[in-house]
Amino acid sequence: MSTVAVPDRGRPRTRIRRGAGLGLVAWLAGIVFFLPIAWMALTSFHSEEDAATNPPSFTAALTLDGYREFFGAGGGASPWPSLINSTVASVASVILVLLLALPAAYALSIRPVKRWTDVLFFFLSTKMLPVVAGLLPIYLFARNAGLLDNIWLLVLLYTSMNLPIAVWMMHSFLSEIPVAVIEAARVDGARLPTVLARVIAPMAMPGIAATALICFIFSWNELLFARVLTGVVAETAPVFLTGFITSQGLFLAKVCAASLVVSLPVLAAGFAAQDKLVQGLSLGAVK
Repeated sequence: MSTVAVPDRGRPRTRIRRGAGLGLVAWLAGIVFFLPIAWMALTSFHSEEDAATNPPSFTAALTLDGYREFFGAGGGASPWPSLINSTVASVASVILVLLLALPAAYALSIRPVKRWTDVLFFFLSTKMLPVVAGLLPIYLFARNAGLLDNIWLLVLLYTSMNLPIAVWMMHSFLSEIPVAVIEAARVDGARLPTVLARVIAPMAMPGIAATALICFIFSWNELLFARVLTGVVAETAPVFLTGFITSQGLFLAKVCAASLVVSLPVLAAGFAAQDKLVQGLSLGAVK
């Protein structure tokens, strides 16, 4: 007697439940990560007395005093020079990183050199050195060269710090470009600069954008070198932010307001290109 196979109707329901469970976990994780930002934003609109209460008051009156003090309404220093310095250091270093990382990634992916995997590991190994280990020699060099409190020193430092991760990320994107397209351009007489600018760059633009955003975020958030190597002229936004923390008095609302303003460029850039950031950090593993 032949038997008829009965389809298992429980599997679709199991998959739906599993997908719903994973979705719920993802939403809970997102809420957990978002809560500190929401808490900081809410505290920034409270007075110092209400922000310092324990437990905190959710129904306290809202005010813009923290933002007024941050922008110098109370007679304090203006944040605009520091914000401009951070913008100059971050944008200039990102441009230099892209100009150096694109040909390097081309040499390691499309025209691979001998033992290119060792080269990539060497780039990655430079990120394993603790930043504080190189702080003293860099400080001595900057002092002897007369580069202390100079914004262009930060540009060079941020470029050297972000170049390894930029080469790694762009290598993963350039590896996905068909070699036949590049060979066709070379047959038509295009030289290497033309190939990089007119063929590779347009095709790898999502990867270049993700690399630029990552380098911008790292440069904007850097504090240690900026704190030690700058004073007044080249002070960046994170260094300016630390000046609101004092040993006396209340400062929580003002610090939250300053932190939110300083974090807005990074938050906006990360939210606008979150899919490209994930793809770039996964080195091409996510398709």
